[in-house]
Amino acid sequence: MKYLKDYKDGDRVSDIYLCKHRQAAVTKNGKPYETVILQDKTGTVDAKIWDPNNAGIADFDVLDYIEVYGDIHSFQGALQINIKRIRRCQEGEYNAADYLPVSKKSIPGMYQELLRYIGSVENPYLKKLLEAFFVEDEKFAEAFRKSSAAKTVHHGFVGGLLEHTLGVVKLCDYYCKAYPLLKRDLLLAAAMCHDIGKTKEISLFPQNDYTDDGQLLGHIVMGSEMIGEKARGIPGFPKVLESQLKHCILAHHGEYEFGSPKKPAIMEALALNLADNADAKLETFTEILEGTTETDWLGYNRLFESNLRMTRME
Repeated sequence: MKYLKDYKDGDRVSDIYLCKHRQAAVTKNGKPYETVILQDKTGTVDAKIWDPNNAGIADFDVLDYIEVYGDIHSFQGALQINIKRIRRCQEGEYNAADYLPVSKKSIPGMYQELLRYIGSVENPYLKKLLEAFFVEDEKFAEAFRKSSAAKTVHHGFVGGLLEHTLGVVKLCDYYCKAYPLLKRDLLLAAAMCHDIGKTKEISLFPQNDYTDDGQLLGHIVMGSEMIGEKARGIPGFPKVLESQLKHCILAHHGEYEFGSPKKPAIMEALALNLADNADAKLETFTEILEGTTETDWLGYNRLFESNLRMTRME
């Protein structure tokens, strides 16, 4: 099969992909069309069915494997497929492993590195709490290794949550060396736990979609609740330490408009917010650059509110 990452502007599409999303819509002129998100293990691509009543568009549902015929073109710096025909595929026509995006890094290797960071934590209560999640809770650990960090924005792949968490931990470890007033044990524990709620917020692949609790509560609130549950199982866990750790979780998005219930009130919470934002945005930029065939200006991007450009060294 031809992977989505290998297409370029002007290519013809004729292959099988997983339908991740399907939504009917109407143009400004009142003409119906459909938006379809196609997926394989290299990522996703936006596709449009401009004539849903076309006899060549067979009936299909979300999470079906469909054979797609159409044309690739560039729209606002990203590739888009204009679908002409669709055929729903039967089991045996595809290999499901080709359609799940997976981290380019070793998932077992990253997890062992995360465990080494846990081993470096000196505070006995924080170390016990981290071990309760990442060592003793096998169900959580398995979900954490398999989860993505987001639906589409950054680290949206199997192992993405682990890769993002490890990236944040490494940045925070550097911050502790550069700014000695930071409490390393608290900051690293917060970095490792800041997105644990995403194991409950977003379902595993191939769905990789928001759960009911994800929609109603969100990963920040659920993560804080998970911290409280584990802390209650550790005799003598200091209340102040629990509150400071929870505060880091609750404040790690930094601003109310970004879904943060609290703004950072302690230095460790601020450092976590900066590390989380840096890793997420740089990965987002990386995925944009890797997903385009443009070699100059990429067009306006709403996430960065800027016309992005490929770096050139002359």
